[in-house]
Amino acid sequence: MNKYKLVKEGDLFRIIALRDFGNIQKGDRGGLIEKESNLSHNDNCWVYDNARVYDDALVYGNARVYDNARVYDDALVYGNARVCGNARICGNAEVYGDAEVCGDAEVYGDAEVCGDANIQETLDYLVIGPIGSRKAFTTFFRIRNNTINISCGCWQGTIEEFEKRVKETHGKNKYGKQYLETIKLIKKIII
Repeated sequence: MNKYKLVKEGDLFRIIALRDFGNIQKGDRGGLIEKESNLSHNDNCWVYDNARVYDDALVYGNARVYDNARVYDDALVYGNARVCGNARICGNAEVYGDAEVCGDAEVYGDAEVCGDANIQETLDYLVIGPIGSRKAFTTFFRIRNNTINISCGCWQGTIEEFEKRVKETHGKNKYGKQYLETIKLIKKIII
């Protein structure tokens, strides 16, 4: 049984709940989607407020997209993930698990944000990846007070420590080159 109907609003459709589920009551107005394939009728996923999901993006599971967030291109938001504020999820990006992406954060390309990740401070994060030898992990560069910290897999430290570790671990192999080029780019953009 469908859980929402579509009501035309500009170029998109406003979703209206047809039944009670999760914290949604029959008749509640949701956010905007381009087509039914953007939001699953299963589980408790929902698009709230003025959030928009369009192109071939999909929200499913128990995921929630709200405020003025945008999910588009081929992006996926699922599991118990939350996307809020003015966040943008696009490209082939995936946000899932118990991850939260909020504020003015942008996740794009082939990036994955998962587990208990929480990305929410304005302009504090740049998500790049997956890169290097740990293709299952996205590399996060956190910028605050002109200090760049990196979280890559289970390792965390400053950009200088990361550069040293990359040289020790990978030398000049393809992963080392990939990481070092990314570090060079980050330093050029930020510093």
